Amino acid sequence: MNELKPSEIVGELDKYIVGQGKAKRSVAIALRNRWRRRMVSPDLKDEIAPKNIIMIGPTGVGKTEIARRLSKLTDSPFYKVEASKFTEVGYVGRDVESMVRDLLELTIGMLREREQEAVSGRAMEIAEDRLLDILLPESDSRKKSSASEERQVQGDTFLLESEPAAASSATREKLRKMLRDGKLDNRFVDLETHDRPMPMLEIFSNTGMEEMGINFKDMLGSILPRGAPRKRRVTVADALKILAQAEAQSLVDNEKVTREAIEKVEQTGIIFLDEIDKVTGKEGGHGPDVSREGVQRDLLPIVEGSSVNTKHGPVKTDHILFIASGAFHTSKPSDLIPELQGRFPIRVELNSLGKDDFVRILTEPKNALLLQYIALLRTENVTVSFSDEAVQEIARMAEEVNNQAENIGARRLHTLMEHLLEDILFDAPDMAGHEVLVDKAFVDEKLKDVKEDQDLSRYIL
Repeated sequence: MNELKPSEIVGELDKYIVGQGKAKRSVAIALRNRWRRRMVSPDLKDEIAPKNIIMIGPTGVGKTEIARRLSKLTDSPFYKVEASKFTEVGYVGRDVESMVRDLLELTIGMLREREQEAVSGRAMEIAEDRLLDILLPESDSRKKSSASEERQVQGDTFLLESEPAAASSATREKLRKMLRDGKLDNRFVDLETHDRPMPMLEIFSNTGMEEMGINFKDMLGSILPRGAPRKRRVTVADALKILAQAEAQSLVDNEKVTREAIEKVEQTGIIFLDEIDKVTGKEGGHGPDVSREGVQRDLLPIVEGSSVNTKHGPVKTDHILFIASGAFHTSKPSDLIPELQGRFPIRVELNSLGKDDFVRILTEPKNALLLQYIALLRTENVTVSFSDEAVQEIARMAEEVNNQAENIGARRLHTLMEHLLEDILFDAPDMAGHEVLVDKAFVDEKLKDVKEDQDLSRYIL
């Protein structure tokens, strides 16, 4: 992140997203500004607010993908939420503050998983020792019995005091080697677990428990007694995984993880507000418009910068980057309340996709659609290739159908490709070793009926 220039950020986005240069430049600048803010003097750093972005464009042109790839590129906490899920307090729906809580929970989970991976080696060693403690008594007695029988055969009547300990140590190391070699994987052991009984609680509320900041498990955990030990009969391989996971969890400092997660969310968090146009309402409206405008007013303090209470402590939203998007078919950004418009100073219009864009989407990105289908069918030992004419025809049809029906952008390609390759995907298990060339004639044949019947085209494609 620290070494990426805006041009390099755009270059990384170009590997997965075709076109939309203006939007890529805007998010690259916003991202670089975050790094710049951390470099300025502390007295000025807190005064620099992020420049939130509104992306305007039809569905399927890459708005969500730009934001998602951006978060992966910079390892920033990222959460996508549809604004239409929120409603004003008093109406059925979710509380707007829940998106900050959800972002924090996702970040805590991500950091905790990384910490557990970091201590996985130590956790596995402890798990091995615990499992050997379970296995050793039986194996130790068997070892002593075997040694006793051997001595009786040899006529040896003397037993030194150090021999039992030496035998036990030798047995333990032998078992450890067998355990690591997988020779004990199918053997069964009994594991004891303690389950703390939880009371049945049912809460009738429009908001979830996480939105009320209440964690009954934490609150009652110290009051309720531990449940009676419960034995689970599992294989040695599963027991090792269970014990290693439990040890990894115990080795992680949860308080440290929570502190780091809160700081990460506050400094580098990204919240993607999709369908922001669905909450535009008329000033002084009635019915649904009242709730829509209420959602905007509830969003305003979060986007402006406020402190959201969570069960892990307060989270400040002053420096979270908000990226909003919407098609704005029946409304425009100026229909948002003026205060909210002011908190999204950067507006970027994304272009509709045409034939040339579809050709590039099918072939250029690292995750190009054609590459995905080629890889999927290769698992069945079926080789599929596409001619340039076939790619051009698929792209032309996608543009044509988008113009005639609802414009769903690049998502139309998924529909076309599924219909085009339906027979091959169905028969692939019986076609091992076959090579299939998808050319223009193949495309015309498979999509002939759909192309000729406009109503059928709109229904299927």
